[in-house]
Amino acid sequence: MNFRNSPYPHDTDYNGVSVEETQPVRRPRQTREYSASGHDFHESRQGDSEHSGSTSDVQTVYVKASAVGQRIDNFLLTLLKGVPKSRIYRLLRKGEVRVNSRRARPDYHLELGDRLRIPPVRQPEQRRREPSEYAQALLATCVIHEDDDLLVINKPAGMAVHAGSGVMFGVIEIMRMLRPEIEYLELVHRLDRETSGCLLLAKSREMLLFLHNALKDGQIDKQYQALVHGQWSSAVTKVSMPLIKNQPQSGERFVHVNTEIGKPALTYFKVLRRFAETTLLEVRPQTGRTHQIRVHTSQSHHPIVGDEKYGNRELDKTFRQMGAKGMFLHAASLTFQLPNRTKPLTITAPIPESWNQLFDLLPVALDAY
Repeated sequence: MNFRNSPYPHDTDYNGVSVEETQPVRRPRQTREYSASGHDFHESRQGDSEHSGSTSDVQTVYVKASAVGQRIDNFLLTLLKGVPKSRIYRLLRKGEVRVNSRRARPDYHLELGDRLRIPPVRQPEQRRREPSEYAQALLATCVIHEDDDLLVINKPAGMAVHAGSGVMFGVIEIMRMLRPEIEYLELVHRLDRETSGCLLLAKSREMLLFLHNALKDGQIDKQYQALVHGQWSSAVTKVSMPLIKNQPQSGERFVHVNTEIGKPALTYFKVLRRFAETTLLEVRPQTGRTHQIRVHTSQSHHPIVGDEKYGNRELDKTFRQMGAKGMFLHAASLTFQLPNRTKPLTITAPIPESWNQLFDLLPVALDAY
């Protein structure tokens, strides 16, 4: 039986885009009312209806509740996409951006109803780009929980959570396109590109800040599942190794154990199922260090199957020959208390079907450890 860990077809470009050339025209005079985190507007215009241009006229922006508390420099960086950060700060420094007819410092925090006057700013000409239809259709089926405050995705393995180097569209950009009626939508946390499972998106700035604080205070119980090489001892229930990030000139992050200057990192483990050459683990990280689970398992001499950064490629060859693709790390569930609920909320994301297909092929271990 052949299968793939990632739900994407092998020949699909997850960042595939359709491109439509646009001719630059001057924007007509317009008034914009801010209604989201810089990616959604209600606009009233005077004159021509065309709006694809490289230079905007004076804009008047009224701050709504979803932006209250945000720094004005960050707000402008989102609003004026493509404009260099140095230009944004020059506009503020020279007083060209006015808040309620007054100058504003870059660290000014927006308040409800603030009136922003933004001068004409030349923005880079951009092609019209869209995620591939497959990526949009796939993500539309991955919503596992939604209410007035939250939207939770069972993120597919192989899909980045946001755009970045070499990635034009991630989960957050695609979801904003799929759900334009949601005025505010932001990532609460991140998952590695090859990790599948629970991903929280906040529908309001208040909920975003609440969950950020909950994560910081350790009030969100995170449970993962990982398939690791070898027989993990049942006696090993806790790994505590301080970690430090190293980012060389190539830009690729790599995390190391460093007992002198590393940040504390604690992970709990429990054996769920044993196979002849691998072990399925329940993993509960108590701290949120970058690549924590991947490094703790690797440094314990049981790397995660399919982990190309911290794993064992020789051991992975057997699984590749069986058709396995990607890394076997899955964010299985999240449990946390919300202010408007009497009981904690638990959200569970089923493991990818490809995992079950692999488990059917693996011989079961004869001995218990």
